[in-house]
Amino acid sequence: MSKTRVVVTGLGATTPVGGDIPSTWEALLAGRSGAKLLTADWVDELPVKIAAPAAVEPTEVIERVKARRLDRNAQFAIVASREAWADSGLADVELDKTRLGVAIATGIGGLLTTLTNYDALKTSPRRVSPLAIPMLMPNSAAANVGLELGALAGVQTPVSACASSNEAISLAADQIRLGRADIVVAGGAEGSIAGLSMAAFGQMMALSKRNDDPERASRPWDVDRDGFLLGEGAGVLVLENYDHAVARGAKIYAEFAGAGITADGHDIVQPDPTGSGAERAMLQALREGDLATGDIVHINAHATSTPVGDIAESVAIRKALGGAADHAIATAPKSMIGHLLGAAGAVESIATVLALHHRVVPPTINLDKVDDGIQLDIATEQRKLSDGDIAALNNSFGFGGHNVALAFKSV
Repeated sequence: MSKTRVVVTGLGATTPVGGDIPSTWEALLAGRSGAKLLTADWVDELPVKIAAPAAVEPTEVIERVKARRLDRNAQFAIVASREAWADSGLADVELDKTRLGVAIATGIGGLLTTLTNYDALKTSPRRVSPLAIPMLMPNSAAANVGLELGALAGVQTPVSACASSNEAISLAADQIRLGRADIVVAGGAEGSIAGLSMAAFGQMMALSKRNDDPERASRPWDVDRDGFLLGEGAGVLVLENYDHAVARGAKIYAEFAGAGITADGHDIVQPDPTGSGAERAMLQALREGDLATGDIVHINAHATSTPVGDIAESVAIRKALGGAADHAIATAPKSMIGHLLGAAGAVESIATVLALHHRVVPPTINLDKVDDGIQLDIATEQRKLSDGDIAALNNSFGFGGHNVALAFKSV
C-alpha cells in the first residue's frame, strides 16, 4: 500500500441550511432544519409536497451568463468548488495544472435540463437548446469545474446513486496515492427537486408524507420515521498530497485515512438487511487507514430516515465495530438537510471533517423515540470529541447496493 498521505485543505458547500461552509456548519450545530413546504405550481397534484431546497439560489452567486449555460446541479458544483478552492489558498499558488484533477459526482445529473428540453421538444424541435446535451450530461458539473480551474490531470464523474460523491472522494485520494495528481477537487452535486423525481420517489413510498410538518419530517432512527426528504446542493473538498500541502504552508483540516467500496448483491433498492456489504466497506476503510475499531470516535451515518435502511446500517455498524461502537458518537445530518442523493456523501464528509477539526459532533434532530432495532450512541445535542488522535467514519449507500465508507483522521 502506498505511504503517500492525503489531507483535506479546502472545503466548500451550498446546502438546504446554508449557502457556504460557515452558515451550513453553524446551522448543523444549532440543529436547524432546511425543510420546507414547496409552493411551485407543479407541486399541486403531488402527494408529497415537502423537500429541502437550497438555502441560497445558485443564480444569486454565479454570473448570469455562466449560470444560463449550466444545469442546476452544475451551478451548485461551481458554487461549492469556488469556495473550496478559495479556502485552500491554492488560488494564490503557482501550480502545475497537469498535477491538478477533479472528481465531481452526481446521482441523477442534469434532470431539470432534460425535463425543460423535453417540454420544448413537444412544442417544436427548434425550441430545444443547442446547449441541452452539454448541460444534461452527468459529467457536466465535473467538466465545468475542471474547465474553470484548468485541471489537466483528469476530470472524472462517478455515478453510483447516493454513494456517488463518497466514491468520488475515494477516487480522488487514489489518484493522489497513485502519483497521478498532487491535488484533486472532489465531491458531488445534485439539483433534482422536480415533479418527476418527487412523484417517482413518492410512488416508491420512499418519501416522508408529513406535509403538515416539514421541519420534523426527516427523522432518522426514530420509531415513527416514514421516509426521506429530498434535498439539493453540493459539497466539495480539496484533497492534496501531504508533502505538497506542507511545502506551501497549507491549512490542513484532517487526513483522509482510507475507503471501503463494496456491493450488496441483494436488490436494486432495498439494502441487505444483514448489513454485510456495509460492514465490509467500513472494515476495508479501517484496514486501508491502518485504524483499529477503537480509534473511531464518531460515525456520520447514511441514516436516510427509511424504516429498513436505518436498521440495516445500525446492524452493519455493530458488526464492523463490535463493542467499540458503544464509544462512537453517531449523528445523522439528513435530519436537517434531507437527502442530497449524489451530493449527500460529500456534504456529510465535510461535516465529518469539521467534527474532527472542531472536536464537536452536530446533533440529530427529530429523534423522539429511538427504534428498538437501532443500537447506537446517537447525538441528539452537540457532543464533544476527545483530545488526541481520533478518527471518524462517513457512510454512504446507494440504490443498486453501492456501499462506500470513508475514514478520516485528526491532524
